[in-house]
Amino acid sequence: MKLQSVKDCFMLANGVGIPCVGFGTWKIPDGAETEAAVGHALAAGYRHIDTASAYRNETGVGRAVRESGIERDQIFITSKLRNPEHGYDNAIEAFGRTMDNLKLDYLDMYMVHWPIAKPHRDRWQEDVIETWRFFEEQYQKGTVRVLGVCNFLPHHLKPLLAACEVRPMVDQIEIHPSFLQDEAVAFCKAEGIQVEAWGPFANGKLFEVADIQEIARDKQRTVSQVTLRWLLQKDVLPLPKTTTPARIIENTQLFDFDLTDDEMRRIDAIQGCGNSGLFPDTVDF
Repeated sequence: MKLQSVKDCFMLANGVGIPCVGFGTWKIPDGAETEAAVGHALAAGYRHIDTASAYRNETGVGRAVRESGIERDQIFITSKLRNPEHGYDNAIEAFGRTMDNLKLDYLDMYMVHWPIAKPHRDRWQEDVIETWRFFEEQYQKGTVRVLGVCNFLPHHLKPLLAACEVRPMVDQIEIHPSFLQDEAVAFCKAEGIQVEAWGPFANGKLFEVADIQEIARDKQRTVSQVTLRWLLQKDVLPLPKTTTPARIIENTQLFDFDLTDDEMRRIDAIQGCGNSGLFPDTVDF
């Protein structure tokens, strides 16, 4: 099916549809700012909201969803388990707090936020498998519809895939021009795992790149729109974040133009935007 709006879905391995563009909430302060941003996003057509325990804005996300007037089953909501909460017993308490914050009966997707927690660095493989056992139980109970991971590279995914009963359906990793993560994307696609892209605008550095500015001018589009379209044409689900209402709307207008093969290659070849510096094997938390 050709995607025609942010409400259209990629189909996951378990048959659940996930809306093809998500609204990211990282670094949006809880309370009125989060409620306003998520409210604007839902009004603009987004039906996929991405939060996390570590973002400390689950309460505002939940309130905005409840006050939107949109039926709960029409909104796909993701949250994530923080690193200090790895482990079966810790995950029980953490999940309970997340659900209390969001005030939801079920969660559309729950994710392990990072593969290696600092307190368990020497036994991270066993740690992830133990944590995943709790995730699988929630999936079987129906309190979580989709299980996912974040920032897992192939060497993190392999031991989990070898040990799990319910495979992860989504992997959310940093992807943007000049940081393509080709190996991880190819591995996930081969394993039937949908890839999501956080940080698609390279922390703003992408807006200064001449090549993508030129493509945007030729298309009469913005750099944001071209970048998000580039990801969609790679079958990668982007998670743009902005609190500006006009840009929230702009980031939904991606479905009435296409990038040519040459334009895709030019964007693939962009260099110099760096990355966040957050690497899953070395994060210090």
